[in-house]
Amino acid sequence: MKKIKEIIGGLWKIYIFFWFTLLLLILYPIYLVFLLNDKHFHKGFKLLRWHTGLLMYISGIFTTVKNKHYLQKGQAYVYAPNHSSYLDIVILYQTFSEYFVFMGKKELASVPVFNIFFKKMNVTVDRKSSMSGKRAMDRCATEIDKGHSVVMFPEGTIPDNAPILGRFKVGAFKLAIDKQVPIVPITMPSNYKRLEMKGLFSGKASPGIAKVVIHEPISTIGMTEEDIPTLQSKVYNIINSELKEAGL
Repeated sequence: MKKIKEIIGGLWKIYIFFWFTLLLLILYPIYLVFLLNDKHFHKGFKLLRWHTGLLMYISGIFTTVKNKHYLQKGQAYVYAPNHSSYLDIVILYQTFSEYFVFMGKKELASVPVFNIFFKKMNVTVDRKSSMSGKRAMDRCATEIDKGHSVVMFPEGTIPDNAPILGRFKVGAFKLAIDKQVPIVPITMPSNYKRLEMKGLFSGKASPGIAKVVIHEPISTIGMTEEDIPTLQSKVYNIINSELKEAGL
């Protein structure tokens, strides 16, 4: 039975990839106009929200978001979600309606066609290069100064044993403290069920509900870099507690 589910899941992955590629190719000329000039980034963001919403509808994935009332319009945040699936990015575009930027690994800028999203609008970082890390953090700081929120996965990448949390890196917490903006823990307990990062015909993959829990923003006013470990631990425990409540 498990193998049959994995085969069906593999066929569903092919179906998603087909529609992801087709929609991206159709919309690519418009993205070229919107995402290569920063004065059009907000238009590109709106198109991306519509695009990802259509993809999820076609794929049979529906998002439920808890606690949106915690977020204040016009407030810049550092969003810190757990990372368990490539769908996380798509789902976050359906979670937040206000413009934000992602920090992602440099490899994303090398993916043909898809890299349009990481040429200028979003931020890439080479985690093996301290210079690249500094440039990426400076760019994120600039975005916050503009009033834009930043999404940074504290785990940095999808852990091998996801959805179990991986070790948190310091970047998101340092950014929030340096800019004195709230950091928002985000728990996504079911994304790995929708698309688990294993082989084509292995791991969980199916349509269904993608749950997002927005936790209460944590103020960083008055914090210094000495508070990074405490803040890091607090966010980890909040997300981990929610995952445990979900039975993970």
